[in-house]
Amino acid sequence: MNALRALPRDALASVVVFLVALPLCMGIAIASGMPPAKGLITGIIGGVVVGFLTGAPLQVSGPAAGLAVLVFELVRTQGMAALGPVLLLAGLIQLVAGSLRLGGWFRVTAPAVVYGMLAGIGILIVLSQVHVMIDAAPRASGLDNLLAFPDALGDALSLLGGNAMIAGAVGLGTLVSMGLWERYRPASLRFLPGALVGVTLATLVSLWLALPVKRVELPANLGDAIDWITPQGLASLADPQLLIAALAMAFIASAETLLSAAAVDRMHDGPRARFNRELSAQGIGNMLCGAVGALPMTGVIVRSSANVQAGARSRASTILHGAWLLALVALLPGLLQSIPVASLGAVLVYTGCKLVDPRAMRNLGQYGRIPVVIYAATALCIVFTDLLSGVLLGFALTLAKLLWSASRLRIRLVESAPGEAELRMRGAATFLRVPQLAEHLARVEPGTLLHLSLARVSYIDHACMELLQDWDRSARAQGGGLEIVEGAALKRRVEGRQRTALA
Repeated sequence: MNALRALPRDALASVVVFLVALPLCMGIAIASGMPPAKGLITGIIGGVVVGFLTGAPLQVSGPAAGLAVLVFELVRTQGMAALGPVLLLAGLIQLVAGSLRLGGWFRVTAPAVVYGMLAGIGILIVLSQVHVMIDAAPRASGLDNLLAFPDALGDALSLLGGNAMIAGAVGLGTLVSMGLWERYRPASLRFLPGALVGVTLATLVSLWLALPVKRVELPANLGDAIDWITPQGLASLADPQLLIAALAMAFIASAETLLSAAAVDRMHDGPRARFNRELSAQGIGNMLCGAVGALPMTGVIVRSSANVQAGARSRASTILHGAWLLALVALLPGLLQSIPVASLGAVLVYTGCKLVDPRAMRNLGQYGRIPVVIYAATALCIVFTDLLSGVLLGFALTLAKLLWSASRLRIRLVESAPGEAELRMRGAATFLRVPQLAEHLARVEPGTLLHLSLARVSYIDHACMELLQDWDRSARAQGGGLEIVEGAALKRRVEGRQRTALA
């Protein structure tokens, strides 16, 4: 009965999510170097199939901008036929990880690396889709796109640049429309997303003026866009490069999905996400996408937040949004074929700019300069090399920071009474600090009783303890020694000796 009472609100929310997802599904496909129909198939599977299985009822799954860069590079180097097998394996990895209850471990990722990864992806999307906005083909890498930008801008501003100026005007108009709508839209129409408004206006104006721009190409029958996986495709997984791509895709998709699910949980008071079930559902969805040659999917925060804000109460909203996508593609493909490609490129430029979130850097700055350095290094490495290298660099820097923090040790040698001294240590006493500890012990006068408190020592390993024991044996031979006590006991003992000396 509760589900039936919530159905009207879920139905309205599903329309809102459908309107948000429609331009994004096609735009992300184009940014990935794939036909727009591939993105629509992923959106349909994410709604109709994953919506039934999801462990996060209010999260919406579909093609994600965060994987567009990885897919583009894979398609460019290995061909479109390689995507299906890679995605099938990535989905299987997710399914196994969810079944083994490893969902929580995919969330053990330093925020600096995650935000840096998203920022790097956002920059790459902007650099590539600026070329799409003028009906030009994006280059192979972010650096190539950046170097080609002056020429592309010259074409867009030149009267001799063919249709580049016209396409650029359509894309720029879409961006302006989106920005103005997001800023000034009336409260009664807040359910209409800026992307849909911008694309709709650009489409209507381009049709009215009969502008010579590239438009979306869709097959008359959605089934024609399905490329079933073949035994030869499965055999290609023996290539180590494809195995690495599958692992990278599984990790990034899982991290983005579970981080999104955690964010969605903070937006509502309904049922909490079950991360392992959600991970398994994503695995099944990606295996299906791989089997039909579609784009990879993740849980997507943009569509999920729209779903929550529209008042969704159950998984019915996610399922229905996939049904609306299927109905539109099946019944009105000609409507989608009127959309200018430059307009979808503008939507992705807007989305890419949103991924480069300045607030993330400010929040990281509260924890010191190191997280900001990791964020920037990850993003820049992704832009100038590739996604996997950038993420690995981020992990390496995070591990180096962890090792450095774990091995920090402050040591002070203080005379507490005649013939006695106190060795104060704070931090982790590991083998890396043996030389530092030995240096302080060497400064202790012969015949001194040395007190050591471990109250502020978070960890002490065998190497440091062995050094202390060796020093104790040597000191006892000279009339001194080492006494290890708790901090409070040492403080009382020292204060008692000081009072006795004063008396």
